[in-house]
Amino acid sequence: MAEFTTLTSRIVPLPVENIDTDQIIPARYLKATDKSGMGEALFSDWRYNPDGSPKPDFVLNDPKYQGAQILLAGDNFGCGSSREHAPWALTGYGFRAVISTSFADIFRNNSLKNGLLPIIVDEETLQSLFDLTEEAPNAEITLDLEAQTATLPGGQEVAFPIDPFSRACLLKGVDQLGYIMSFEDDIAAFENSRP
Repeated sequence: MAEFTTLTSRIVPLPVENIDTDQIIPARYLKATDKSGMGEALFSDWRYNPDGSPKPDFVLNDPKYQGAQILLAGDNFGCGSSREHAPWALTGYGFRAVISTSFADIFRNNSLKNGLLPIIVDEETLQSLFDLTEEAPNAEITLDLEAQTATLPGGQEVAFPIDPFSRACLLKGVDQLGYIMSFEDDIAAFENSRP
């Protein structure tokens, strides 16, 4: 996965609470065993009509948000069933981060293991970001994983929490196995030192 250091991007607003993983990626797409094509299925039931045509009123189909890499969502994002396909779909679409006031634990862990940064902010900050997307849809914010801050257009910095291990993995662009494999020489030296 790609290293995550800093990201400057516009924001896609999705002011809906309790978005579950079946809304992020419907169960009919879970037959896939790899990530290819998952981005096309992101929010499929909200994004497309039954005939497959795009719904013009859904935010991902709005041309002004094309290319934005940060999703702004309501509280309790990623609740529901456990499926790694949810962060696959979000990253496959092009999102690198999701901002909310809370995330379901399993979704959060799956996201961190797949290069998607879940950022928790307080309700006031979340509302100010939603207001920003209405007032200035082209405004950008900068996420700095090293400093653990989000810098808003006016220069205000908002700190966000992340555990040190997940932060280290994202900064290096490795998952848990990749992190362990980075110590391959040390592991081999230890094994060779044993009788």
